Amino acid sequence: MSKIGAQRLDRISKPMMPPQWASLVMLGAIAISAAIVAGWFAGEGTISNIFAQINVLQASPPMWLQVPMVAGEYLLAPTVILLAIALVIMKISPVPRAWSRFIVVGILLMLTIRYIVWRSLSTLNLSNPVNGTFSLALFFLEMLMLSSGLIQMFLMLKHKERPWEADQKAVAVIEGSFTPSVDILVPTYNEPPFILRRTIIGCQALDYPNKKVYLLDDTKRPEVRALALELGCEYMTRPDNRHAKAGNLNQAIARTDGDLIVVFDADFIPTENFLTRTVGFFQDEKVALVQTPQSFYNFDPIARNLGLENILTPEEEVFYRQIQPLRDSAGSVICAGTSFVVKRSALKTVGGFVTDSLSEDYFTGIRLSAQGYRLVYLDEKLSAGLAADNMADQATQRLRWAQGTLQAFFIEANPLTIRGLRPWQRLAHLEGLLHWFTSISRVGFLIAPLAYSFLGAIPIKANAAEMLYFFLPYYVVQLSVFSWLNYRSRSALLSDIYSVVLTFPLAWTVIQVMLNPFSRGFKVTPKGTASDRFSFNWKLALPLIVLFITTAVSLWRNLGMFMLKGAWQTTMPLEVAQQVKGLGLGWLWSAYNLIVLAVALLVLLDIPKPDPYAWFDLRRTVRLSVKDNEEESAKDTSLWGITTKISEIGAEIALTQAGLPEIKAGEILPVTVEIMEAKLSLQGTVTQTTVQEGFPTVQVMFEQLNMTQHRCLVKMLFCRPGQWRRSLTPGELQSLLLLFKVLLKPRVLFDRKADISAIALVKG
Repeated sequence: MSKIGAQRLDRISKPMMPPQWASLVMLGAIAISAAIVAGWFAGEGTISNIFAQINVLQASPPMWLQVPMVAGEYLLAPTVILLAIALVIMKISPVPRAWSRFIVVGILLMLTIRYIVWRSLSTLNLSNPVNGTFSLALFFLEMLMLSSGLIQMFLMLKHKERPWEADQKAVAVIEGSFTPSVDILVPTYNEPPFILRRTIIGCQALDYPNKKVYLLDDTKRPEVRALALELGCEYMTRPDNRHAKAGNLNQAIARTDGDLIVVFDADFIPTENFLTRTVGFFQDEKVALVQTPQSFYNFDPIARNLGLENILTPEEEVFYRQIQPLRDSAGSVICAGTSFVVKRSALKTVGGFVTDSLSEDYFTGIRLSAQGYRLVYLDEKLSAGLAADNMADQATQRLRWAQGTLQAFFIEANPLTIRGLRPWQRLAHLEGLLHWFTSISRVGFLIAPLAYSFLGAIPIKANAAEMLYFFLPYYVVQLSVFSWLNYRSRSALLSDIYSVVLTFPLAWTVIQVMLNPFSRGFKVTPKGTASDRFSFNWKLALPLIVLFITTAVSLWRNLGMFMLKGAWQTTMPLEVAQQVKGLGLGWLWSAYNLIVLAVALLVLLDIPKPDPYAWFDLRRTVRLSVKDNEEESAKDTSLWGITTKISEIGAEIALTQAGLPEIKAGEILPVTVEIMEAKLSLQGTVTQTTVQEGFPTVQVMFEQLNMTQHRCLVKMLFCRPGQWRRSLTPGELQSLLLLFKVLLKPRVLFDRKADISAIALVKG
């Protein structure tokens, strides 16, 4: 990937937008809050009296918000009972069903509302300006986070699953009674030809007769034109790069005429049944778009850097397993930019893809919904692409998503104001917009414990009994059902790690977008790159390092004072006693943050990725034909084995019998590899021999493949229906043990030899 692709300067032209009321509201709220705080610190009478009266009310909450006068063990009863109910339901219904989801979400809603009421009327510490400022700020940030969660829980009460509907709709497509013409568009900007090759081959392999494949090259590269000619697909370009991807797609739509349009990003490869599973939905005239999940055939940088490739699920899994089905039930499916089918006639009614935002896909879907069309989400993995190669690229991608989505407040396709959407649809889109603001809340949660130690502030005024009675039931039940509700796609602890890694740049991006929404243009996420060295992302790590050091100092101070609490408690002044009383929560909070920050810093150490090709754990029967180099007239020796790893450039084969000639230093051993199930014969050379689990194992690098061989290999590796299966995330306890394992045995120290060996193998 060249620097041009990574630093694309295409600008989304500034739209004709209404006054930036969102920016004015935000700045106004900040200004008013700052004025109130300044007046409070200055001792302004009215402001001080108001907060003093509120503090009195906080000290005397209603009777129903007071802890029962019972022994401590009885205060655990609500937690134990509700947790037992949740565990029994999850045991009876391992996968959320309508009835089980309704009960669990009902319990969560009740506990969340109970917790919010308690936090609002009993825990705010307004005894002085320092305590009050931190207490109100933390409360606001927490309510922002809980608002997003509450909306999501309400949406969970309805849930749609469409595989059975796809089965019914697909009958007409398979029988040939419903086969509208389909144009498959693959927009590209500077992606390497080897990535484009496999994508086009996968599109051409789709099991659907009435289709055309178009390669939309926004860089006018001669090698891409030659690739399209070689593969036999249509090649399109345009005179400029206006409006980036949206402009590229709109240009192609004007020059094609298929009834349906399919869009795949340059790195996404469909399975053979993609069209047979999706086209049938368009028998309903009101359906304008069918979106499918995004899967990835390589490991994301977080899992790879932590050495948890086969354990952690990609970050997008939560969105596609949990959020999109909820959006489907609310009629507000998000068009994700790739792996979707859209009706041409419906797209024309909204003027094509939206060009006044970085998220052309998201706002195009909103416009379609506003016109009364239905957007459908089919929760089946029917394609796979490349995850970001390193943390810098992942950050670029996430920040672009945040900026593009939040531009909603400044364009006509704002889902909160555009005409035609129902209230339930607007509510779902509001949750999506609030999601990005929660990054600011996460920054606040990381900083809050420092107030205990360095400023002597107590943001939350609560004793142990109140925490047991009000907070613990809410927290424990939510923690226990978190991964169950998202279909085992992410545990709460691992979700925190993914959030913290990019929380500072995301929070800064949110603020920037609200002040200047169109300050940055479109940047393509580089794909298919390779690296042969360790690299640490200092830019992303700097705020985390500063926070890690200050949190460690804070933990030491808080823990020291907390341990002296018992000796001083009878003699210390009341104000100091209240301060020390709050330190228990402070040091626990600091300890948790310290663990999360430490793991996040390890994530930012990118390990070598010497091979840009993906290797699959795929078992296929192989016959290896080896010719003895010492005797020209010798016959080939046939050896049988099973592939343990295979890619487009080579294979690792575990032989089921001995007999491979010894390879001398510098010697090249040519072989013929026959993959029996695929009826595919490939020429190659043995590059390494080892013994694994008692079996002689060889690594073979393939020679240059012809077109027929490459098509067959791509179909076997990427296009098999049902091959992209879902993995399950570890539970909360397992996740906690994993975090400690990562901290005690970081990959950079203990797996370094393996990474260096991989580099040497690829170079060899």
